[in-house]
Amino acid sequence: MAYLTLFLTAFAAATLLPAYSEVLLGGMVTQGFSLWWLWFWATAGNTLGSVVNGILGRQVDRFKHKRWFPISDMQLHKARNRFNRYGQWSLLLGWLPLGGDALTLVGGIMRVPWLNFVVLVAIGKGLRYAFVLWLVAEASGVSGPSPAP
Repeated sequence: MAYLTLFLTAFAAATLLPAYSEVLLGGMVTQGFSLWWLWFWATAGNTLGSVVNGILGRQVDRFKHKRWFPISDMQLHKARNRFNRYGQWSLLLGWLPLGGDALTLVGGIMRVPWLNFVVLVAIGKGLRYAFVLWLVAEASGVSGPSPAP
C-alpha cells in the first residue's frame, strides 16, 4: 500500500496538481523501504503523470479558440518557438520543479512521438529520483540498496 501511495503522489506531482513526492519518498527511505522499489514506483508514477500532460497537450488545438481556454494564441506561439529551439531533448528536463510540467504539456502540443516522449521523460525523472534517493540515503545513513519488500 505504501508503494501505491508513492506512485499516486508521484503521478499527481507530475500533473498540474500540487503534490510533492520527494517528501513522501524521503520519509519512506528513513523507514527502511527498498531503495530500488522506491525509485521504480516514483519514476513510474511521475512519468505516467507527464504522459497525461502530453495527452492534454495534444488536445490543445481542439480547445484553443474557446473563451474559457486559459492560454492565448501568442502564448502558444511562444511556447512552440521555445520548444523548437531545443526540440524533444528538452523533455529530459521534465523533472524541473518550475516549468517541467509545462515542458511535457508543450511536448504533447508539438506531438513528439510517444516512444521518444516516454523515454526522454522517464530518463530525466529517473535520474532526478535516483539523486533524491542518494541524498536522503546519505543524510540518513542508509547504506546500499535495501532488500526487496
